[in-house]
Amino acid sequence: MAATLTPEEKEHLISRNLQEVLGQDNLRAILKERDLKIYWGTATTGKPHIAYFVPMSKVADFLKAGCEVTILFADLHAYLDNMKAPWSLLKERTKYYEAVIKAMLSSLGVPLEKLRFVCGTDYQLSKEYTLDVYRLSSVVTQHDAKKAGAEVVKQVEHPLMSGILYPGLQALDEEYLKVDAQFGGVDQRKIFTFAEKYLPQLGYAKRIHLMNPMIPGLAGGKMSSSEEDSKIDLLDSAAKVKSKIKKAFCEPGNIEDNGLLKFVKHVIYPMFKEGEAFTVHRKPDFGGDLVFAEYEQLETCFASQELHPGDLKAAVEVYINRLLDPIRKSFDTDFYRELTERAYPAPVKVSGGKQAAAAGKGQQGGAGVNAAAAPAGPAGENTPDKLELKVGQIMDAVKHPDADSLCVLTVDIGGGERKAIVSNLMAHYTLEQLRERLVVVLTNMKASKIRGVESEGLVLYAAGAEKCEALSVPEGSKVGERIIVEGFDNTSNPVPPLNPKKKVWDKIQAELHTGTDGQALWKEFSLMTLNGDRVTSTLAGCNIK
Repeated sequence: MAATLTPEEKEHLISRNLQEVLGQDNLRAILKERDLKIYWGTATTGKPHIAYFVPMSKVADFLKAGCEVTILFADLHAYLDNMKAPWSLLKERTKYYEAVIKAMLSSLGVPLEKLRFVCGTDYQLSKEYTLDVYRLSSVVTQHDAKKAGAEVVKQVEHPLMSGILYPGLQALDEEYLKVDAQFGGVDQRKIFTFAEKYLPQLGYAKRIHLMNPMIPGLAGGKMSSSEEDSKIDLLDSAAKVKSKIKKAFCEPGNIEDNGLLKFVKHVIYPMFKEGEAFTVHRKPDFGGDLVFAEYEQLETCFASQELHPGDLKAAVEVYINRLLDPIRKSFDTDFYRELTERAYPAPVKVSGGKQAAAAGKGQQGGAGVNAAAAPAGPAGENTPDKLELKVGQIMDAVKHPDADSLCVLTVDIGGGERKAIVSNLMAHYTLEQLRERLVVVLTNMKASKIRGVESEGLVLYAAGAEKCEALSVPEGSKVGERIIVEGFDNTSNPVPPLNPKKKVWDKIQAELHTGTDGQALWKEFSLMTLNGDRVTSTLAGCNIK
């Protein structure tokens, strides 16, 4: 198809539905001579969901226009993103992303001959790239780096160096992937203009930048992997699709904050072949079927409230299942089921006794899953799903009446509940320094008396040779928020009290430590909030007690 298109027709395919193009003249000049080379990057973290069809719809346009398209799996960026996942997990997720993207593009009916996949670590650890990072850091101001990342890097008072370096690394990707253009969301605009300013200062060409609009999720606002009702998983069953669309925000007449309409505009209409139209099936009693050859007709009809939200939802459900059916079928094999489980293991649920042991044995044997590559093992007697960890705030700290080295903390753990906890942190902090501090609290220990004072839990700390330090909770954490160990989410079940006779805490605690960068770990798995933000300490390579 692309070989028969004129440069003008290719330009239309490349730029349709985009919010902005920087470098349109350069785009036209290249298309008169040859096909465009474009890249789109994604960090291999959260599980791809249906919103990925929005950029994939544009990638499909690029391929139809004859472009050479590179998909960059930013595995190094994903690893550096608060160290949320170990390399073994990222390796499996990269495989999953490639399989899913190929399935999505096949579902959209586009050729894949001019599509290639590259991992960031294929070149970002090279001597040449590293030297360019240093060269770039010698000409970029801190102000410009922070400004460039303002829309995509979490803004805090004292930012990590990784966030400041992020825009520069993304800019250098354009040169090292040897592309003419970079594609991304309009939230990337400041990074794109940063690249246009600084790459020429290193002697590299200024690239074209293509920007998609940001579209709302099903619940209104951004579609997020962490908000179950705001997104549809690519492998969701038809029943789940129906349930989630039924809950979708779709206010009568509201065309601005309507994720369903935006999805129709940016995904469903572009996949139509010539002569196809968006059809809403209705009973004759309700006016019969509606057929919309152009999206603008659909939007106008909905805005005037001639189209009921329920009818729009039913129609979108049909088209979404049409898109997902080929993906479901391609992943309905043992190979892809096992890949999915390795990349995104199901949350570990708390279960007891022999049933838990039997379930664990079944998961390890016979399924062909590489246990070393899996992010976490099955639940067992001494795995961290047995711990109930919460963000707590020390409301008061007083000296223990009968022990000079101990103090008694009153800790708010949320929900109106407070616990009295005996701690030895007084040896490393003043009582005033402890008050109001946010800490990680183990809340399901059986109360016991320590030197005559009852203690109802533990405040976790890193124990160095000469200093101890309470673990630091992620910025923005709320009192009562759950802390889990990566791959061992037990939040959907009540967590029973730890059995002191079996020394469960002692056995789990023996594997708790801080990594070389201070991240809190159980074995190699991070302690984190449900949002994926990690627990840390300034003391590296220490036991956690």
